[in-house]
Amino acid sequence: MARAQIRWREAGHSIAFVSDQVEALTDGPRRVALADARREAWLSPWSRAGGGEIVHIASTDEQGHLAAYKVVDPSFHNWLGLAIAMRGGQISDFPLCNKSFNLSYAGHDL
Repeated sequence: MARAQIRWREAGHSIAFVSDQVEALTDGPRRVALADARREAWLSPWSRAGGGEIVHIASTDEQGHLAAYKVVDPSFHNWLGLAIAMRGGQISDFPLCNKSFNLSYAGHDL
C-alpha cells in the first residue's frame, strides 16, 4: 500500500510539473535549426526515470550524421542490485525482493 501511495503522489507531481511547463511556454518558434554535429563523436546523456537513470548513447560518422543510437533503460542497471540484495537470503524471499525492485524483464520500462 505504501508503494502505491508513493506512486500516486509521484503521478500527481508529474502532472503538476507538466502543467507548469506548458503554462510557462513562450510565444516563439517551436523548432530551431541544429548546429552541425561533430564528426566521429560519441554522446552519452543521462536522464532520470522512476526506476533510475536512462542512458542514451549516440555516435556520429565521418560526415557528422547519426551512425548509431541506443537507449538503456533503468532495469538494466538495477538487476545487479537485486542480485546483491538476495545474497545470503532464502529463495522464498525472491518474489518479495523482485517485486520491490519492480524491474523489467523485457527491458522496456521507459
